[in-house]
Parts: sequence; structure tokens; C-alpha cells
Amino acid sequence: MQVAQKKNSDPKQFGRVAVVLGGNSAEREVSLNSGANVLAALKSRGVDAHAVDGVPALLDALRAGHFARVFNILHGRGGEDGVLQGALQSLGVPFTGSGVLGSALSMDKVRTKQVWQALGLPTPAYVALKRGEDVSAAIAQLGMPVIVKPSHEGSSVGITKVRSAADLPAAIELAARYDGELVIEALVEGEEYTIAILNGVALPSIHIVPKGGFYDYHAKYVSDETQYICPGLDGVAEEEIRALSLRAFDAAACAGWGRVDVMRDAQGRNWLLEVNTTPGMTSHSLVPKAARAVGIEFEELCWRILETSMLETAP
Repeated sequence: MQVAQKKNSDPKQFGRVAVVLGGNSAEREVSLNSGANVLAALKSRGVDAHAVDGVPALLDALRAGHFARVFNILHGRGGEDGVLQGALQSLGVPFTGSGVLGSALSMDKVRTKQVWQALGLPTPAYVALKRGEDVSAAIAQLGMPVIVKPSHEGSSVGITKVRSAADLPAAIELAARYDGELVIEALVEGEEYTIAILNGVALPSIHIVPKGGFYDYHAKYVSDETQYICPGLDGVAEEEIRALSLRAFDAAACAGWGRVDVMRDAQGRNWLLEVNTTPGMTSHSLVPKAARAVGIEFEELCWRILETSMLETAP
């Protein structure tokens, strides 16, 4: 597997870099953690990088001419959904990762799945519900078990695995705390994988094995008992899951870097779940693990992600 070599060896070419983190989404704490790691990595490589908390403070600093470019490590609403990207494009400020369309589309799980379905890419059956709509019809269509989740959140926020009708009300109540439609999705029984994308290359897959059988918020960010096997597959199976993930990433108009989550059922079929355009960069995060498997350490990974701000951004 060929991973593109870095294009810039002089940190001064980046100019003064704003690492935007924190914000006010449900993923604020994860973003603060990710951002602190990215900031330290860039500084260790000589980049003139500075932390900025949230979009309003960033836009004020940019209008004042304080920064040449932006490393976006905001997770969730406001930073990963096209809002920040549109503002930066209107100001003519280069930034890391996907543009307006890729960010907005991939943040909306329903619309992403519609695009994939239109292209014949495999994704689990689902029903999208507006608030107050009848859940029973969705369950009758999909059967049990299902996953219930908000359509506009990441980091497993608001997600519940439901195996019986008795557990459904609590799952609906949790997901409804967040805006957007509710997504009720057929549960794929099998193994969970994630594939990092970096500059047009799918990195080795990671097979995620949570101790409790469900990769929820605790398993992602707190537990030290979750196992990560990289590469998660080998041979043709590994080639297929990487190729599918790259197709899914491109189909969602994403660019630069990101991560595609996939379920693999007992028959060896891959099912696309979602795309993350600004994945976590914490000690438990998966993109750094995949990069390390091909010899890219964390500081180098952050450098290469910063380099995506020097490329033409997707629409």
C-alpha cells in the first residue's frame, strides 16, 4: 500500500495555524482532548500553532488576520457539519479536511445512506422518523433487533442497541434529546471495523472488539479493555473492505482525511454505517492506530493532516 509522502518539509510554509477545538457540541470534551494532542504534536514539529476554542472565537481571530490556516479538530455540530467550512471558504482561509458538501452530507446519517443506496453501496436497512412519528411501523418493517440513534451526532452519542420492545421507549427518549431525525436501523450482527482515509488512501482496517459487545461512548473513550486488531482482516477480505470504504468516502464528497465505519456480518458481507470527517485524535482514537500500522507516528500524522489544508478542498 502506497501512502503519499508529505509535500512540505518546512513548518514556516504553514504560517500561523489555528487549531480549533472544543466548541459547544455534545462532543466538546472529546474535541478538547483531541485538540490538545494535535496542538502538542504540531508544536513538536516546529509549527506555529495555537489553540482556539469554538467557531465564534476563531472567526474573530481570522477577521483580525491572526492566522493563515485552520486545523479543524472540532467534533460534531458546528465544526463537522459544513457550518465552519462554509465560513472559512467565504473568508478564503484554507482548512483541513472535507469541504461544505462532504461535511454536511456525512454529518446527516440519513442523507449519507440515501447517497450510498443510490450508488448501490451496501448499508443496513433503516427508517428515519421525525419527532412524534409512530415507531411501531418502523419496527414492524425492520423487525428486531435494531439500533436507535440521532441522525446528526457522532462519537456514539445517543445510540442504543435495542433487542426487545420493552427497551425501545428509553432508546427513543435518549436519541430524541438531540436534534435532527431519529434513525432506526436494522442491527447487523457481526464484527465492527473502521477504516481511516488519508489523502486518497485507505489505511489498514481496524477490527474493534469491545469487552461488553457494544462499542459505545464508554468503550470508545474510557475503557482500556477494548481490543483493536490492525489490520483487522487479511488477503482479499482486507482489500475489499478498504476499497468499499474509499468508495463510500468519495461518494459522500469527503476529502483529505476521515474514517469510515463498517459492520461485517457472519456471511462476510460488509455494511457501511457512517463517515466521520473529523475523527478523534485521543489516546483511544483509531486513525492514529491505523497510521501507526503503516509507519506514520502521531506527530507525522498531524503534519500530513495539516497538509490537507494546502490541497484544493472538495465542494
